[in-house]
Amino acid sequence: MSGAGKSLAANTFEDLNFFCIDNLPPDLIPKAIELWEPPAKPEDVAIVADVRAGQFFDQLLPVCQSLHENLKERFHPPVVLFLDASDAELVKRFKETRRKHPLVTKEMGILDAIALERDMLADLKEHADKIIDTTNLEPEDLRRLIRQFFGPKQAHERLMVAVVSFGFKHGVPLDADVVFDVRFLANPFWVPEMRKLDGTHAAVSEYVLSDPLTEPLLEKLFDLVEFSIPQYVREGKAYLTIAIGCTGGKHRSVVVADELARFLARANYVVRVEHRDLYQARGQTDAR
Repeated sequence: MSGAGKSLAANTFEDLNFFCIDNLPPDLIPKAIELWEPPAKPEDVAIVADVRAGQFFDQLLPVCQSLHENLKERFHPPVVLFLDASDAELVKRFKETRRKHPLVTKEMGILDAIALERDMLADLKEHADKIIDTTNLEPEDLRRLIRQFFGPKQAHERLMVAVVSFGFKHGVPLDADVVFDVRFLANPFWVPEMRKLDGTHAAVSEYVLSDPLTEPLLEKLFDLVEFSIPQYVREGKAYLTIAIGCTGGKHRSVVVADELARFLARANYVVRVEHRDLYQARGQTDAR
């Protein structure tokens, strides 16, 4: 139904890495699907269709039924998701957004337009695989349901994690979601033979990891991350940036960031490591 949340749904599918097509005339849907025939790489595809198709709309249900028969042997069977809401809620949403219902005309008000749309969609709703009534749902509730039905089942498949080391003297990363300060660990800067090295060097890594505080820090950090990441996923977060900071971003933060990244990789998360201030720190003797 128009106003039931299809734009939000489309955005959610995009966040799930679906290839989204909006308002495609039903007769062209099979042609579009052919683009993913072998040898093309298969992708998850979400097609948004509604009464905006006008004179072509009557073909939508036959096309969906035909696709179900033709694709079930080559791909996953297509799923028809129908979004609905009460008449009162739809009227309220159109008033709040000041958008025009697609069937409203000079001769037809919004209540009659909604009634006509319900009649046009009745058969499609009856044949839908999943129906979500969004009347009492907050936007995040709808996103969560779509992720639950169509997204990856494992948390590590739904979240991309960036682990960024940095130096507080250069500023906290603007995109950081979580910041950990590791300046209380033993600082290799004060060891003359390590001053010009960095946290990617074995000697520096061993020095930082040998600090009696490092092991309990990593254990608690790993426990916190292991607990919190599924909660971020539940709230719909697609990206998480964990920033690890020391004074100059050259020694301690690099070692801890690498250890955290290895932990996340072992847990099968998609993880990216960035040592933001490492290269600008190289060659500087004051990058503590």
